[in-house]
This record gives sequence, C-alpha cells and structure tokens, in this order.
Amino acid sequence: MNRQENSPASWAQRHLLQALLGGALLSCNVGSFASVTSPVIGKLLWSEEFNAASLDTSVWTATNGNGCQINLCGYGNQELQFYSPNNLSIANVPFEPGTRALAITALRQNIGGNAFSSGKLDTSGKVQVQYGMIEVRMATPQVGIGLWPAAWLLGVSPQVWPRNGEIDMMEMGGKLPAGLPSISPDQFVGSNVITFQQAACVPGNESCAGSTSWQTRNWYTPSRSLANRFVTYRLYWTESQMRFSVLDNGREYDMYKSPLAVNSPSLQAPFYMLLNMAVGGNFTPAATAAQVTAPLPGTMYVDYVRIYELDGKGEVKLGLQSQPEVGKFGVFTDLTLVNNKQVPGVSSDIFVWNNLAAGDIPPFEGGGVLAWRYVTPGQWFGGSVQSKQLHDMTGFRNGQIKLKIKIPANVAFKVGIQDNFTNQNAVTFPANTSAYGLLRDGEWGTATIPVAEIAGPKVALQAMLDMFQIYSVDGALPTTSFQMAIDDIIWDSGSTSLKTTQVALKKLLPAGLASTASAQTSPSSLEFSVSSAGWADVHYTVNGGETQSVRLRQDGTGSRYAAGGLKKGDVVEFRFTYWDNMRQLAVDSPSRSFTMR
Repeated sequence: MNRQENSPASWAQRHLLQALLGGALLSCNVGSFASVTSPVIGKLLWSEEFNAASLDTSVWTATNGNGCQINLCGYGNQELQFYSPNNLSIANVPFEPGTRALAITALRQNIGGNAFSSGKLDTSGKVQVQYGMIEVRMATPQVGIGLWPAAWLLGVSPQVWPRNGEIDMMEMGGKLPAGLPSISPDQFVGSNVITFQQAACVPGNESCAGSTSWQTRNWYTPSRSLANRFVTYRLYWTESQMRFSVLDNGREYDMYKSPLAVNSPSLQAPFYMLLNMAVGGNFTPAATAAQVTAPLPGTMYVDYVRIYELDGKGEVKLGLQSQPEVGKFGVFTDLTLVNNKQVPGVSSDIFVWNNLAAGDIPPFEGGGVLAWRYVTPGQWFGGSVQSKQLHDMTGFRNGQIKLKIKIPANVAFKVGIQDNFTNQNAVTFPANTSAYGLLRDGEWGTATIPVAEIAGPKVALQAMLDMFQIYSVDGALPTTSFQMAIDDIIWDSGSTSLKTTQVALKKLLPAGLASTASAQTSPSSLEFSVSSAGWADVHYTVNGGETQSVRLRQDGTGSRYAAGGLKKGDVVEFRFTYWDNMRQLAVDSPSRSFTMR
C-alpha cells in the first residue's frame, strides 16, 4: 500500500514517496532448486476463517479515520476515503452460497470531510508472523477507476516507513505499466515489497524507499475479470527468499518471473497483517472524487487468512511481544552500568530533523556523544534517538530521565519523548533559567526529568519509540549559531531488577493484589482482565496445549485481552503477571481454569 502506519509527529513529518529505484534492489534470479519454488507445506500455524457473527476484536483492530488523526491525512497517498468500522462486517457471500466472509464495503458517503467511506483492519499488537506460507482467499468488486483493494503486511518494528518493511501480497486498481496491452483494471493484480535502500536515496524520494515493483514484472493478468469471484493469493517467505503467486481455478501463477532474494534485515523480522480497500489516491488514476467511476457500493470479500509452515519454517505470535524494561535503561551511554541499553546503528537510530550539523564537542563519558552545530539562526532545530524495537517503559512511570548536556545558557529548548502511536509530550528548559536541576552556565550539566511529567497523560509508556528528543521552543528560536552536546541519557526507574522484585514480593506480599478476572464473551471468546494501572500479561493454555503469553491492552481503567477461536468444552488454564505501580513490584497471580460453555 506504500503508506506509513507508524507516523511521526506533525512537525517532524516524513515524506512518503513511491520508490524511484528498486527493480535491482531486491529481485534477483534464484535457481529452480529454491525451496519457495518447490515448497514443502507443513502444519497450519494460525487461521482466521471469518465465520463468526462479528469481527473478532482480539485479532483485528478496525481503523477509524482518514489519516488526519495520526497527522497523515490521506495516509500518505492522497486517498479520498474515510475508514469506518461501520464498513466492516462478517456476511454471507452473495455469489458463493454457503460461504461467510469478511466484507469491506466502499460507499459514496460524505464523512469527516471525505466523499467516500470504506474499511480497513489490521492485527498490529495482536498477531504477528515471521516466515511460512501465507494464504488469503479473497474476491474484489469491480475496481474500475478509483477502487484500491489490498492485502498486505507491515513490519512490527516501530521504525518509520520504509525502514520497518512492507510486503504487498496483492493490490488492484493501479495504473497499468507502459507497454502492457490494453486490459480492464479488473484483469490486473500485482504485488510489491518496499524496504529502505541507500541506493534509492535520490532527489524526489527522500524516504529512500526501494520497491521491487519498479520497472519489474510483478503482476498476474487473468483472461477473465477478477470481479466478484474468489482467487487465493500466496506469499512463500523464508529468511532468504520470497515468492508471490495467485491460485486461480486450480492453477497457480507467479507474480514475479523469479523469487525475490531477501537482502534487507527488515524482511527477516515479524510482520503484522492488513486488509483494506482505499478509494482514489496516488496508486490509482483517480486523484479527485470526480475521477472515481468505480460502481459503488463495492464490496471486497475475504474468505480466510491462513498461515502454514514452509519447509519447517514459520512462526505466529499473539499479542505484544515486548518485555518490560527494568532498573536502569541506557538510551545513549557508554560507561554507565545499566540493565539494558540501546546501541546506535544496532538497536537505535540517531535522527537529525532540522538545522543541525555535526559538532566537535568531546564526549562527557566514553567514546560517543551527540555533538551538533546549529547553523541557521532564526530556524527551528531538532533531533532524536529512536529505538529500532518497541520498549515497554511502564515500570518507569515514577522514575526519572537523566542526561548530561552542554548548551549555551541563552538557548531555550525542549526535551520530549514519543510512543509508537504518535503521542508526544515534552518539558521546556527556558533560556537563562535553571530547570530540572540543570545549571545554565554553558558547561556540562545534569538534567533530571520526572518520567510522569514528560510522559503526561497521553504517552503510552508500554510502547515507546523515541526515547529522547530535543528541539527548539516556538517563539524563542536562536538568533546566532552555537554548538551543543548531549551524553549519558538514562531512564532510571528507581527500583531493582524485575527478577529481584518478584522474589521479594513472594516473600513479603500476598499474590493477587489487583482484581483479575475472566469472562466468556461469546461462544468462541474468553476475555481476561486486570484492574492494575500498570502493564499486565496473561499466560494461558487451551486443553493442556502450548502456553501463550499475551500483553493485555490498557483501556484507562485496567487491561483486557480476549482469546478467540475457542469452542464449547475447551479448558483454559491461566494466570496473570502484572505490575503494581504503588509498590513497584511484579505480581504473579495464582493459576485458575475456565471451561467454555
């Protein structure tokens, strides 16, 4: 879909542009011996059959908005629709009796200032996949001019697109490649892979997105329309190769002439899944509402999504997979003793947003330093330290962020943080005024910022992305050039390690201090809940099977997670682990069981 799901704050907006390079970036000829061309399909790892009465919200999250709610109006593609949960349903398929499927319907409906509405859903934070054979059986409506149905995946890495990676199993409605005989848009479907590629960093493509579909055959053109009939799209994925195909009327057709070689680390990591149907936008020939001629309403049906082992490879995980950080966490440090830390270029990236060049101030400690020179008086400046993976910092709510900084006393600045949902907050250091323990004398000093204050009420500490940001203050922009340096950035929870506190808790306090519960919410769903304000995990088995550990979603009053795919008579054994903010301790609840009715 060539769009960004984890967008930055509006003042640090990145451009999302289709790659100008790419045919040679990922696609390479791999011999016929490759496993993806002679695959051995193993056991079914996970499936969504879309047979229930309604959408399973323990698996899928419906999008509600036009992108403006995440400071990305039109989702980076100038799309014309407003995504609404009301455009999603589980319905009987009119052209295939006996089949129930997910229905995504696009309408001419003015909502949120958009002329159209449609549906979109994803498994972010709920289901993620790494390798295997992914299969989606679906049917599209008559796409005509303007409809853009897609089944795709995004990397779970919190890095900005395209560094997190994008895999498009199928897209329809796009402009046909030059030289292709004139055919209906309903007889053309393509696939694509987008990653960050240094060779694609050219003027006009500031995102450095490298696309395998650029000037490369990546499509299937059936002899009859794909409208209102089911075909099956497949992705064969290993750590070294990808193959895209379409199963149509019992015969399998490859999208690309040869498998793609996986030569980007972003494609060797877990991904989550997305299904949607856009209206208009850069991918289609329709840039305005008047140019949309596709028959509406139009409904895209998805019969199922299934994930199988491929040559013994493939993994599906449920829930957020991050473990809470404890003790001291190093954002940027060399010598300070910490429980865990980021390493620039390995587990974190240093981003310069605006008007900062390399400086020459030596480090406060160790060999590394964030030394910058401000060179454009009267303009805003900013930069950040961004993690390559999510970090759960809920145990630091009552802790502090400490850093060393050397900056002229007459420069006002802000220090901020940002979560994976684009929520951002900051504290201000006024010019010529001591704040947060920082003595403003222009020399190295120490700032100590309470996490509760810098996070505020909106930043989700359980899903942290930018662990440190520094930028100018509007209305107080510097009037002269200067140098500054930051070093030894530490998050300090003020508590000991998780392992130590768990042992101490068992000795001193009874278990189950928060209210924990389970409740059957449908014939196939069991909801777990914990009243604790901190993070909470549930560990459960079904009929003595493999243990699943899932991070509950916080909703303001507590945390919840609904386990789906259950049936009458299933015995679910479960226990909870949760963080007690008052005592800064992790609590293990007693084990319990529930029999589905």
